[in-house]
Amino acid sequence: MKVAVVLGTSKSDGNTRKLVNEFVRCSEAVLFDLSERDISFYDYEHHNRFDDFLPLIAELSEFDHIVFASPVYWYSMSAQLKVFFDRLSDLLTIEKDLGRELKGKSISVLSTGYNIELPDCFIEPFSMTAKYMEMEFNGWTYAAIQAETDLASLGAVAGMALDKVH
Repeated sequence: MKVAVVLGTSKSDGNTRKLVNEFVRCSEAVLFDLSERDISFYDYEHHNRFDDFLPLIAELSEFDHIVFASPVYWYSMSAQLKVFFDRLSDLLTIEKDLGRELKGKSISVLSTGYNIELPDCFIEPFSMTAKYMEMEFNGWTYAAIQAETDLASLGAVAGMALDKVH
């Protein structure tokens, strides 16, 4: 199974990136860091249709499973990942054929945060988007990191995330 990880974070060497690195190491997934892409916010006029979003979707359409990775920022996904999700609207308007290539693929979520439990409101945009796009939502894996010692468990957390892929 070909697995892609789409990482959206404001801190390229933060805890979510460390978790993603562990996941990539144990799964051989391919990492797509949104910080390395030029993706503009959604535009009803589609003036941004030539940025990196549509080529990234074309690349992602070659994978069977997509893992979305984001830290919890104010009970929600990162701004980078939110922009990516907003741009999925392009696949419903100007690039419907490309959007249809995502149908039937599976997705899951990797996240880190300070709270002991992941807020339900964090997961809803992922699960509801999967349903709308006719993709299979395989759940999430969350690492609560409250101290430096919690980072030692990232390998085990990455292993749990791998279970969501199959």
